[in-house]
Amino acid sequence: MESQLGLIEQSFDLRYSGWVREALNELPDSFTITDPCISGHPIVFVSNGFLKIFGYSKDEVIGRNGRVFQGPETDRRSVMEIREAIREERAIQISLLNYRKDGTPFWMLFHMCPVFSKEDGRVINFVGVQVPIPKRPRHSGHTAVNSCENGAQLYKGAFRCCRREVCSDTVVELGRASALDSVSNPDDGEVGINDPCEARELEKRKANAAASNILSILTRYSELSGKLVCGKCCSVSGMGLLGSSLNISLGRIKQSFVLSDPHLPDMPIVYASDMFLELTGYARHEVLGHNCRFLSGLDTDPATQYQIKEYIRTEQPCTVRILNYRKDKTPFWNLLHISPVRNATGKVAYFVGVQIDDSCKNQEENGLSPHRRQLGVVGAVKVAVRSLSMGASTS
Repeated sequence: MESQLGLIEQSFDLRYSGWVREALNELPDSFTITDPCISGHPIVFVSNGFLKIFGYSKDEVIGRNGRVFQGPETDRRSVMEIREAIREERAIQISLLNYRKDGTPFWMLFHMCPVFSKEDGRVINFVGVQVPIPKRPRHSGHTAVNSCENGAQLYKGAFRCCRREVCSDTVVELGRASALDSVSNPDDGEVGINDPCEARELEKRKANAAASNILSILTRYSELSGKLVCGKCCSVSGMGLLGSSLNISLGRIKQSFVLSDPHLPDMPIVYASDMFLELTGYARHEVLGHNCRFLSGLDTDPATQYQIKEYIRTEQPCTVRILNYRKDKTPFWNLLHISPVRNATGKVAYFVGVQIDDSCKNQEENGLSPHRRQLGVVGAVKVAVRSLSMGASTS
């Protein structure tokens, strides 16, 4: 867990100069910054305004996916729209019902926008701004019966939202109090939680301004680090680095593997799993863009290296046992399986390399042999790549 949190913090700190956190913390807005290149698309920065509204501490938010703030009454269609925007790497602004740590629901305007790398054009972050939508007068025609029904629904909703991270009598009491409040004051003229709640121009302008300020800070501090970012897609022709949707799909595969692009010079790595980084000791930025040969060392067998090259040249899968080296120069026997990954048209899009430390005593995991586990990784990668290419061809 600590190594994962370390990677999460590194992903943000290595992109921007050291003072970016202080500059972002001066903003009064509620917002999060996520990294789609890390498994699970976690939050890597959270503002003080967010913590104040949602009631969480920083340690309870960093490393988690934004879906933990959703609940039983959150509209699934709205969630799917957000996921689709992430897949298409575009901005979205949508009203959403979220939940505080104590389980109380509230409406907010969610404004999300991608942050692009100027170097290679890929999305390296998403900024998510949350603007609470205040309660507003009901439209005419609501009766006391409707108010009672809404109060009862709110009580049930508050009771159901007692999720894993919050499970206490406080949630039930809040729901009961809200329900009784609504019944005893049927004509209070306020919109209930179950009523659709749309943002007005005021909230939209506030969200736009907050996102603009955040992007301005990220741009300025990326210039100081030399790793420039921007708020608009500025992809460089010929670069084959992965989009955020494929990164997210690959991040769900919990094994050590890398993806290399044979269509780029020197066949560089374009994706490295978290378990690969743990196995080798390298950071993600030290791996992406490099050929896999950096794992080789003084006693690596050249004949095995040549064998790998021949299988790649003929677009055939292979399994070899090769001596590799970690970042700290310690050697390990790598049971390596390499396989071509074809897109929906049947052409080789990538090569996947799956690594297993052959020096480990217990090679079986969940009753599966190393080779079966490697084939499972290859199959999952092929599904992810083909699904993406099929989606692109139909869009």
